[in-house]
Amino acid sequence: MTHPDDVAEALLALRARTPLVHCITNYVTAGFTANVLLAAGASAAMVDNEDEAALFAGVADALLINLGTPQPTLRTSYLSAAKAAQEGTTPWVLDPIGAGGLPWRGAMAQELLAFHPTAIRGNASEIIGLHGLGTGGRGVDSSADPADAVESARGLLARADVVSASGAVDHVVSGEALVRVAGGTPLLTKVTGTGCSLGALMAAYLAVTPSPLTAAVAAHVHVAVAADIAAEQHSAPGSFAVAYLDALYSVTADDLRAGAKLL
Repeated sequence: MTHPDDVAEALLALRARTPLVHCITNYVTAGFTANVLLAAGASAAMVDNEDEAALFAGVADALLINLGTPQPTLRTSYLSAAKAAQEGTTPWVLDPIGAGGLPWRGAMAQELLAFHPTAIRGNASEIIGLHGLGTGGRGVDSSADPADAVESARGLLARADVVSASGAVDHVVSGEALVRVAGGTPLLTKVTGTGCSLGALMAAYLAVTPSPLTAAVAAHVHVAVAADIAAEQHSAPGSFAVAYLDALYSVTADDLRAGAKLL
């Protein structure tokens, strides 16, 4: 079971190593995702063309593949980068946005599972849909509670080391362990890119933390604590988004240790 002390140590490792995260992500949230990584203590590169994706996946410390705005022209990039990460033992995260509700990207996500992502991160509907037990949520939004996705998350562990279903209370599953991470604010749902950037942050933590479970939990706690700090002073989406980036940057290991709400 992950302890708040483990989360604090993971943040220290993140900032000591500044891992480079290769993001093949969606165009709606790419800039915000890069800013989240930089603020948290990592580094970002958005390399998605088919001539460079595999090469860069072997150079980076971690990889994120996010299917938020998939295009057929990116199929080769997705598959070659995932294959290179698997062969190079580079940790990587699959964010199967819309899986279960949108057929093309659902099939793409299933293909990517063959390369054993280190972590899968999605909302509850996406996790259920990826496991084949549901029809997805409302577009890219979830229509299910994270607790409803635990069975599917456990089923996906045959294809990944850790699976996270995000929501009001995040549920992170690995082996026999289930860690619930509370905290955060509804304002996170009013800023585009908070979920996508969480996947990237998980990749960053996977690069510096031996335990995939601890890495995933640390990313969720970092987001929740920073969001709580930002929401203390700002109640509207625009100012909250800026304050959230500031809080990701300024939060300390002691802040995560004290603020981690692990259930």
